[in-house]
Amino acid sequence: MLRYGLTGGIASGKSTVARMLRERGFPVLEADKISHALIEPGAAAYDQVIGEFGRDILNPDRTISHTRLAAIVFNDREKLNLLNSILHPKVEQELLRRLAELQSSPTPPVAAFLEAALIFEAGLHRRLDGVVVAWCLPEQQLARLVERGMSESEARRRIAMQMPVEQKLRLAAERIDCSGSLEETRRQVDALALKLRAAPSVC
Repeated sequence: MLRYGLTGGIASGKSTVARMLRERGFPVLEADKISHALIEPGAAAYDQVIGEFGRDILNPDRTISHTRLAAIVFNDREKLNLLNSILHPKVEQELLRRLAELQSSPTPPVAAFLEAALIFEAGLHRRLDGVVVAWCLPEQQLARLVERGMSESEARRRIAMQMPVEQKLRLAAERIDCSGSLEETRRQVDALALKLRAAPSVC
């Protein structure tokens, strides 16, 4: 079983590509869902995150407010790095455990994907067979974030906090251009699926 990463900048089409891969029968494990689970009450990172970021991030029901936590870390790179240092090792451990589970199943898939925004930044690509990078034009990222309700200044700040797309593309094993229509993206995902299924040993 091939172990691939799937990454891309914020609002670049990564989730769309993940959905298309699932539709074609490839398991896609989501780092975001695992990291959210890790900060639920009683979970592995809950107490540590509150200890570092304070009780002001709590909702009345004692769950951590993702909105308040994001407002802190996406305005301060040091605090973002601190949160990542707490979560990344635990997320990576769980992702690799789930991959091993898939690989040891009676009928393992040809390939499985880890969907995560910070695969390269966290060094996770070194544990994988390759990384697929979904990308689009910077102005499209900005427009998509504004459409989602984010202010333009906040959208620019979020984009600037991430590794430049050119750097990600240089490290990519495969690239999916999401700057065109959904049909164009779908054709590229179909080509990737065909490549993985036809000659996995050379991908």
